[in-house]
Amino acid sequence: MGRPATRPTKLKDGYYIEIRNKGSKSGVKLYSGTKLQMHRAIKMYERSKEVLILGESVDGKFVDKNPKLHVVG
Repeated sequence: MGRPATRPTKLKDGYYIEIRNKGSKSGVKLYSGTKLQMHRAIKMYERSKEVLILGESVDGKFVDKNPKLHVVG
């Protein structure tokens, strides 16, 4: 076992989306290396889950500060 981590993990450079159950407050962050891979992951989950596009991460920080909710369309 051991002690749990207290410091947040560092984010890799790339693109992130957050997948949630509909109506849920918290979700799981998914990492994609390229924008194309991110769009493929969005297509996979958009029907059954709520998809929040967090955007591109560079040096552990997000380039776009405001996440966008993906709407099926």
